[in-house]
Amino acid sequence: MNARIFPLLLLPVTASAQGFAGLGADSDGFSTPQEPAIFDFPSDHGPHDDYRIEWWYLTANLEAEDGTPYGLQWTLFRSALTPNGGEGWSSPQFWMGHAAVTTTDEHFVTERLARGGIGQAGVTAEPFEAWIDDWQLTGLDFDTLQMTASGPDFAYDMALNAQGPIVFHGADGYSVKSAAGQASYYYSQPFYDIQGTLSLPDGDVAVRGQAWLDREWSSQPLSDDQTGWDWFSLSLGDGKLMGFRLRQTDGTFYTSATWIEPDGVTTAYPDGAFDAQPLSRVSVAGRSVPTQWRVTLPDRGVDVTVQAINDAAWMDTSVPYWEGPVTVTGTHDGVGYLEMTGYE
Repeated sequence: MNARIFPLLLLPVTASAQGFAGLGADSDGFSTPQEPAIFDFPSDHGPHDDYRIEWWYLTANLEAEDGTPYGLQWTLFRSALTPNGGEGWSSPQFWMGHAAVTTTDEHFVTERLARGGIGQAGVTAEPFEAWIDDWQLTGLDFDTLQMTASGPDFAYDMALNAQGPIVFHGADGYSVKSAAGQASYYYSQPFYDIQGTLSLPDGDVAVRGQAWLDREWSSQPLSDDQTGWDWFSLSLGDGKLMGFRLRQTDGTFYTSATWIEPDGVTTAYPDGAFDAQPLSRVSVAGRSVPTQWRVTLPDRGVDVTVQAINDAAWMDTSVPYWEGPVTVTGTHDGVGYLEMTGYE
């Protein structure tokens, strides 16, 4: 059996419903987030092997010189298969990389799988380097990065420069995900300027735009009655908005949001303050998926329509989900990204 595929067979069966690695599964033996959240940089840009699940998640809204829109994703997931550590081939760490480019007509996606302990994938904090095989997200620090990835029919090479501070979600980085108290540590760098080259089947395209990098780790970020989430990162004229709703088996939702001022000052919003309601659905990969939404945050006067630039932005990966760039119109205009997991 291929050593790189084997760890997937060990993932909990809830993975396909809950996004990745059974996020509502038991956390026994692993560390769990605690309040108050205390961060140590640059160390916390690196991995936290005593937690079960972690990711480095970058999305970007791009434009070509003629104004044509594109979207880009680079993600590295780490999952610990057991709470007990080991070196080399006995490492319990499993790594998964996703890369995608979205156009108005096409969605290119590819995946890499690797085991920990043998150099196939990993993250170091200083200097910062995240990699899986030949994909890289690297820099002397977290503010200035180079990013590469490639698949069978696309590649990209990008430079990123932060224009604002790191921001923290929830209670100073302690992000509650359910009424039962499940939580993660969660911070973002939403202020990257990004530019570089997309290599697509029709040729190379020079692009520039803005990127958003999420860092999150936990051991049980969902409760066992939650089936997936709808997550929005929106760049608007007078600020940025991160908001999500977690879908629960009884038909209700748990929500959370962060409003980010242009200077990086944040306001955290608890369950119920943020709302996202589907306006229309499409059939994607045999699933009914909402790709147009009404998103509201009344405290900030936000009442917008969020529309995918390509309804078919399905991530046909080992754990499938929808991820793609969106436009924003209404009380605020802008661009952003939408991720939806758990649709069957």
